[in-house]
Amino acid sequence: MSQLEVNITGKSKNYPIFILNNSLSELKNLIFNRIENHNYIIVFSEKVYKLYSKILDFPKDKIFILKDGENQKNIKNYQKIMNFVLSKKLNRQDFIISIGGGVVGDLTGFVASTYMRGINLIQVPTTLLSFVDSSVGGKTAINTKYGKNLVGSFYQPESVFININFLKTLDEKQYKSGLGEILKYAFIEKNCSDFENLNLIAYLNENFEKILKRDILILLELVEYCIKLKKYVVENDEKESDLRRILNFGHTYAHAIETFTKYKKYTHGHAVVCGIYFIFDFAYKTKLIDKEYFYLAKDLLEKFSYEKSCHININKLINLIKSDKKGSDEGIYLVIPESYANCAIKKYSFDEIKNIIGE
Repeated sequence: MSQLEVNITGKSKNYPIFILNNSLSELKNLIFNRIENHNYIIVFSEKVYKLYSKILDFPKDKIFILKDGENQKNIKNYQKIMNFVLSKKLNRQDFIISIGGGVVGDLTGFVASTYMRGINLIQVPTTLLSFVDSSVGGKTAINTKYGKNLVGSFYQPESVFININFLKTLDEKQYKSGLGEILKYAFIEKNCSDFENLNLIAYLNENFEKILKRDILILLELVEYCIKLKKYVVENDEKESDLRRILNFGHTYAHAIETFTKYKKYTHGHAVVCGIYFIFDFAYKTKLIDKEYFYLAKDLLEKFSYEKSCHININKLINLIKSDKKGSDEGIYLVIPESYANCAIKKYSFDEIKNIIGE
């Protein structure tokens, strides 16, 4: 077991992230040791519950099962989970536990942040995407018809349990979704640390075949390293006022196409890869990067065999970008590649973006 500690600047309490490679049957006892004698409820992903309910074997009256899919992260399900928690009469010292991917984690986290103005939250991510992204950092949210994650809060968990063995039953589509976020980290690596870099671009190029075959030791190293990068960013900018914006690399375009396709065509990680293609094209057109880095990035993305892009009418794309929570009437901040594994955060007007895309 590996353990990392998240220390949010200005907060009195750290929280642990446990990275495990032991039997999933031991997870229940680890959680119970954490919550001690307090009351709790668990929100399970439907798919995860079907696969692991016998192994984890929590009391059925403590469990709320959430259907799978990004469209489940909505206000109606928020209300259903909240009513379930209220019916169990939990107090602020009790625990809400999320077991599933990013949708379950985001939605359950939002419930935890608002129930009695904050109750203990334990995140148990079960997908590669939620391992390296949504389970760490305290972003919680629901989606609306106007866009993704427009209603939410920053709320740090009490602890996070990541067991790499959940990946053995993760379907290929969701596995590739997680790899999309790992690829994101490769292009922002130098922005995200004050420690010695792994050189993630080179590492992914050298090990892509093992990664696609789900080599557990490689995945353990990748997951822990990506969490260290995110931990550094979150510790220095919890609420995305400055540095944390770097984690949005590829996401402005990704959120636009997710909204455009009503979350039905692309997984989040696949949408992020489309966004990375988009932003590298944007940076190359504006001469922020040279040809060598442009083609190096494209070559790495192609090794993981993603569909490259989603066509959206330029006016529709601009309107979708305008509704992004990072935008304003004057324009939007974009995370732009600038040099090897290094990005800059630059503000562009919507007219500038339209002109550059249309060239």
